[in-house]
Amino acid sequence: MLLQEPNLSVWLYAHPVDMRNQFDGLAALAQSKLKRPANSGELFVFINKRRTYIKILYYSRGGYCLWSKRLEL
Repeated sequence: MLLQEPNLSVWLYAHPVDMRNQFDGLAALAQSKLKRPANSGELFVFINKRRTYIKILYYSRGGYCLWSKRLEL
């Protein structure tokens, strides 16, 4: 379950991101630009330039999880 914790923080990186980035690239953005440890258990949300695609990075149980969704208008 994604939102099990009642105090879960969600961080939105508002600048467009190259959606070819995967676990390591998005974790590096979270740490360098948002100044948050990527393995903190918080949710990190990234969007593309056209805002039609999102990725959510999350650390759980010893590894990263990456959810993605293509948004249709």
